[in-house]
Amino acid sequence: MLVTLAMSHTRPDIDQAHVVLAYLLVVLGASVGGGRGFGFLMACVTFLLINMLFQEPYGTLGVSKPLELVELFAFLATSIATTELLAQAQAEAQEASRRADDVTRLSHLGSETLNAGTPEQALGSIARVIRDELKVASCAIDRMRGGEFVEITHAGAWPPDDGAHTLVLTLGAHGDPVGRLRLFHPTDIVPDRAQNEFLEALTYYAALGVERMRLEAEAAHAEALREANRLKDVLLATVSHDLRTPLTTIKALAQDAAIRGDENAMVIEEQADRLSRLVNDLLDLSRIKGGTFRLAIEPNSAEDVIGAVARQFTGPARGGRLVTSVDLSQPALFGTFDFVHTLRILGNLVENALRYAPDGSPVELGATREGDSLRFTVADRGPGVPPTEVEQIFEPFYRPPAAANDGGAGLGLSIAQRLAQAQGGGVQYAPRPGGGSLFSLSLPAWDPA
Repeated sequence: MLVTLAMSHTRPDIDQAHVVLAYLLVVLGASVGGGRGFGFLMACVTFLLINMLFQEPYGTLGVSKPLELVELFAFLATSIATTELLAQAQAEAQEASRRADDVTRLSHLGSETLNAGTPEQALGSIARVIRDELKVASCAIDRMRGGEFVEITHAGAWPPDDGAHTLVLTLGAHGDPVGRLRLFHPTDIVPDRAQNEFLEALTYYAALGVERMRLEAEAAHAEALREANRLKDVLLATVSHDLRTPLTTIKALAQDAAIRGDENAMVIEEQADRLSRLVNDLLDLSRIKGGTFRLAIEPNSAEDVIGAVARQFTGPARGGRLVTSVDLSQPALFGTFDFVHTLRILGNLVENALRYAPDGSPVELGATREGDSLRFTVADRGPGVPPTEVEQIFEPFYRPPAAANDGGAGLGLSIAQRLAQAQGGGVQYAPRPGGGSLFSLSLPAWDPA
């Protein structure tokens, strides 16, 4: 109104271009102050004012010159286009400001969660931010454990009213559901687009917090298992070491009693020997696991090891069941390994084969060269190992159900595997063609110059 009154008093002297520019500034001011709709309204109003007050004939909607009509519509189009561009620029500025605010809030939340002493504290901060941002009565975060949801934390009025409306969102990490987010409010919860985007970012933070809880629990459990295993090894080593002296004394007393004619002395000596072997196995197992077991790795012949094993297990006491095979037509087989402990590994494998194979059935011991490995094999015709137990037979103290009363302690295969691995090899099991078991010991081969 002020602009129109000012220009009306000077209408004879003012140029048409000045009128158009003045009203264009009015339209822009209206767009800035009142938005797109108000800017469009002022564009139409100023269009009419120019036509009626500043173009002849005055006071009517008609124009005396066609060019003036073109000017009018050019002004209207320019005003509308300018209003639209200004509105878009304002919307983009508001969106950028909102996103900057979101980033700031998320960065503050991220710093709070990172600095939180526990995952529960971090999730508590997230629940409070979600409650305040969405202006709901309460927010709860649950974790999934054992197929069920367990509440971790909540913020706001708790428990919610029976008539409260609920919004439940799933929390996922690495593509798997790890928990859920629950929102409660007396009325319907309908987040707008900006709140949905912010809520999506916060649920990601919450999912990471729940996953962090799970990982910390697993890490604590693993650390407890490692500590229990270490204490067990220390206890086994201590007990095994301390038992050696009394067992030696018991065996010496049993031998003296046998000389005096005590009929129970032989039984006592046999049981003392059995306990001594068990104590030695326990002590060796703890040393191997602790990395203090000493090995003398040097070039050795496969034939020498097989011959030494044969001397231990052949003869009337063993029924002549061990059958060795060495191909004398081929060059001698050599490897780099500890002779004494390799003899012990093969001794354990042969002893197991003789124990579980049917009476009278042979046990075959041989050696071959496979690439860079020297491979010893022990084959029997026993019942074999069920597929479900193959991974367990090399664990310490594992006893298959069929061997519960055979007098063993379940340490032979475990010690054999660890001794082989300490020498750069390993012990493997495979079913024997035709029935039975086939255990193989692989060690590094050696080619003499």
